Amino acid sequence: MKEPVYPTVIRLARALQLSMGWKVIIKGADNLPATGPAILAINHAGYLDFIFSAWASVFERKRWVRFLAKKEVFDNKFSGPLMRGMKHIPVDRRGDPSKALDLSIEALRRGEVVGMFPEATINRSFVPARGKTGTVRMAQASGAQVIPVAVWGSHRIMTKGRPRNMQRGVAILVNIGEPLELSPTDDPREATDRLMKAIARLLEQAQQEYPQKPAGDDDRWWLPAHLGGTAPTPEEAAVMMAEDAARKAARAQAKSNGEATPPAKPAADSPDEAAQPVDDAGPPAG
Repeated sequence: MKEPVYPTVIRLARALQLSMGWKVIIKGADNLPATGPAILAINHAGYLDFIFSAWASVFERKRWVRFLAKKEVFDNKFSGPLMRGMKHIPVDRRGDPSKALDLSIEALRRGEVVGMFPEATINRSFVPARGKTGTVRMAQASGAQVIPVAVWGSHRIMTKGRPRNMQRGVAILVNIGEPLELSPTDDPREATDRLMKAIARLLEQAQQEYPQKPAGDDDRWWLPAHLGGTAPTPEEAAVMMAEDAARKAARAQAKSNGEATPPAKPAADSPDEAAQPVDDAGPPAG
């Protein structure tokens, strides 16, 4: 099947990477299956995680990755045609988000690769949080392999709550693990906890092997607190995430009531996460 849009977008992304001097380091590419359905389960620290987590699948295995993304991205007149052209999967979080689950399983049953962020949002602590069970449930329904992936460094380019400085010369390390051992009868919650532990181990390895250090005390924001950085702790990040969710809910409610919407978050924090995994209760969640 021809893919007229995806190759063009990949070439543009590659050109941007080269022009910015971003150094993409891939480890464990042999763990990606050459054929058959697979789910990339990825930690989420920055807005560009989806690009670099797909790097190895695209360049090493010549396989496209279909990411779940919020419906608003598809509705946008600029990004919408690209998202549809690349056959990514829309998630209507305020309509019927369960359709995303069905579409993802259909793609997997066709033998495709689907990209997921089990945390469901960018984690400002840069420490993987407890994941939602959708990744495991999709794998059990389709027979797909689940491949844990850790991305480190892309958050330095663009992440939640930070200016978009598009810093040059940033290293991005992608660490790909062995497939999760999973059977159709495994408890999704238990299997998801195992998955997140595997992602956390891969991330720790990536952090240890990462070739760059902060330029000074003011540049320690991209390190987690337990590594001497100034990022929020996991507990602080959880509070911030809850506040974000409350603001979004208030704006959505005001809009549905025809009222003036509450102030939005600062512009530097406005883009939403690229993909939305399936929640423990059933449909994809925001």
